Amino acid sequence: MAIDRRFTGKVGVPDGELAFELRGAGTPVVLLHGGALDRSTWDAESALLAANHTVIRYDARGHGNSSTPTAPFAHHEDLHSLLRALELPSATLVGLSLGARTGIDFALTHPDQVERLVLVAPGISGMAFEDPFVLEHLRQIGESGGDTTVLAECFLRMWVDGPHRSPTEVDPALRTRCATIATANLTRHNPGGQRFATEVGAWNRLADLTAPTLLVVGDQDSTDIHGAVNRIAAAAPAARAEVVPGAGHLVNLERPADFHRLLLDFLDR
Repeated sequence: MAIDRRFTGKVGVPDGELAFELRGAGTPVVLLHGGALDRSTWDAESALLAANHTVIRYDARGHGNSSTPTAPFAHHEDLHSLLRALELPSATLVGLSLGARTGIDFALTHPDQVERLVLVAPGISGMAFEDPFVLEHLRQIGESGGDTTVLAECFLRMWVDGPHRSPTEVDPALRTRCATIATANLTRHNPGGQRFATEVGAWNRLADLTAPTLLVVGDQDSTDIHGAVNRIAAAAPAARAEVVPGAGHLVNLERPADFHRLLLDFLDR
């Protein structure tokens, strides 16, 4: 079994810095968190994978202890800067939501640096939201005037509860945990900073995703996310999809045992 080394640090990127943690030893795996969250949402996976892998997780720019965007940047190029700083020529990417969106952009831009992709409840750069439930909460966000309470609750309704469940049908501890993280992000970082983020527009380029790819989605997630999963599965030549019953958008937090089984099976193949 590999030694579980562990350290944290910060890596400079253009006009900012990324806070990261590296743990374990072995083939590299990078964990990419969802929007409005931070790297702590991968606590269980970091511990699980460190036995056989070098596990890297970090706070995306505008999240957690990383810097607030102040100029144009790209999440996938931040990832490239991090891997270069850590002298890792390639890695498996495990991303949820925004993290999956970043992983897709990175795989299209730097395909030789991606061993495998695990895309959990993925977004895709260039996609348009159509789910009326999501659109209504995006409207509320637009009219919120930046009210942190409204922004955090809209995030919880869209991406923790989802369109098929009321707040009372979701584990209250999960809601509280996500609300705490989201509120801290909204307080520490200017949410408007994400307007500086640039992307590659992957929606019509998914056939170029050649790395072995596992797609994971909860059956309670938005139709927009299910549509994204189906589009990737149909276009990417080495992709397969798994649906996790009883889970919403945050599959790894709601159904960790099911997610870990799928993840380990994919990585061990």
